[in-house]
Amino acid sequence: MQRITATAELPAAVADLRRAGRTVALVPTSGALHAGHGALIAAARERGDAVVVSVFVNPLAFGPSEPVARYPRMPEFDAEFCRAAGADLVFLPPAEDLLPRGFSTVVVEDAVSRPLCGISRPHHFRGVATVTLKLLQLVRPERLVLGQRDAQQVAVLRKLNHDLCLGVELVVVPTVRDPDGLPWTARSKDLTPGQRQEAAAVSAALRRAREMVAQGVRIPDRIIAEVTHLIGQKRRLRVIYVSLVDPHSLEAVREVVPGRSLLALAVWIDEFRLIDNVEL
Repeated sequence: MQRITATAELPAAVADLRRAGRTVALVPTSGALHAGHGALIAAARERGDAVVVSVFVNPLAFGPSEPVARYPRMPEFDAEFCRAAGADLVFLPPAEDLLPRGFSTVVVEDAVSRPLCGISRPHHFRGVATVTLKLLQLVRPERLVLGQRDAQQVAVLRKLNHDLCLGVELVVVPTVRDPDGLPWTARSKDLTPGQRQEAAAVSAALRRAREMVAQGVRIPDRIIAEVTHLIGQKRRLRVIYVSLVDPHSLEAVREVVPGRSLLALAVWIDEFRLIDNVEL
């Protein structure tokens, strides 16, 4: 496995992978890799792609009250994780290399980035879109592999791909969960046993929403009220939002259409922010 840290060296390294006649898949990450990222790498390998994993804590995706310095950084662990998972190349650039002094160009998606997390984190998806587009320009992959847990990020990057005619195939991999239902995140391992026990109410509420739809419920307000009620029973959980939306436009739906509706939510677990979703 190749390990690249200099942005200027990345295109040539990817070109070497292509000389074997292989297509390329890009798996963009923020590091602190876990089983969810392993599933993304595996999905790319199943298609026979050469797998390029980027590991970059994106400072543009953090707001003024979200200190980027606190995000976990484990470059040696992440590089070994990528090697063990079968990646062909891992890209670990310093922030000042990928976003050098004087960098002032940003990409703004102005529709699907607005609702849900965009309300409380207005800068986040601008940063995601900017750095992802730069990575796509450097790697020129045939496929971009993303996780369903970040459903709004998937929607933003799908819109970016469509609007700018990038021609990249998006591969969306189902959320990887622990046995208690909690999705894997970079910081989920930091939850205490008590926090994890209460956080399990989130996945239980999502399962309840699926049950309601299977039983014929189609009114969004009824499902949202039930999910909000179940989460609200836990002392440590505070709801940020619970919404039923179209998975592509993220516009609120008036009626649940099975297979075309997404229940998305965000909660605080003490000081830990958790996002999750389920397709209904």
